[in-house]
Amino acid sequence: MVLFGSMAITLRVRVFGDDEADGLARMARSRTLGAGLDRRAQIVRHAVDGLSAPDIAARMGLCGATVRFWLKRFNERDLQGLEEDIRSGRPPTYTAEERSAVIKAALRRPSVFGLPFASWTVDRLVAYLGEQGIDMRRSRVSEVLLAEGLK
Repeated sequence: MVLFGSMAITLRVRVFGDDEADGLARMARSRTLGAGLDRRAQIVRHAVDGLSAPDIAARMGLCGATVRFWLKRFNERDLQGLEEDIRSGRPPTYTAEERSAVIKAALRRPSVFGLPFASWTVDRLVAYLGEQGIDMRRSRVSEVLLAEGLK
């Protein structure tokens, strides 16, 4: 509900077509989309089912302002409105190619590169990458490896 002076106006979801309804249903029950997108789709589904923003907030454990924000975004931008906007911030320090080089090297045996040891340690990998012109910090190499599920 939005207050204008002494009048209260309930926020409603706009009418949408079958294609949007199908897309919304897929998003709300998806196991591959991010949890945030799934949650936002559920907000809209609850609104379609007739729940008010305060009721949706209480049911989902969210702030009422959050529910209203996503309902407004959906009304303005369709299903794409449920996606997060790109946030500003520091650009990635390392390129995709550099991260890829870390993973490729880690997946190969050191002997393939003519190195005198049988397995990688993070320090050995950092030293090898440095020789290849990739000056990546040890902590970042570890993060890249963990993100790929490598130890």
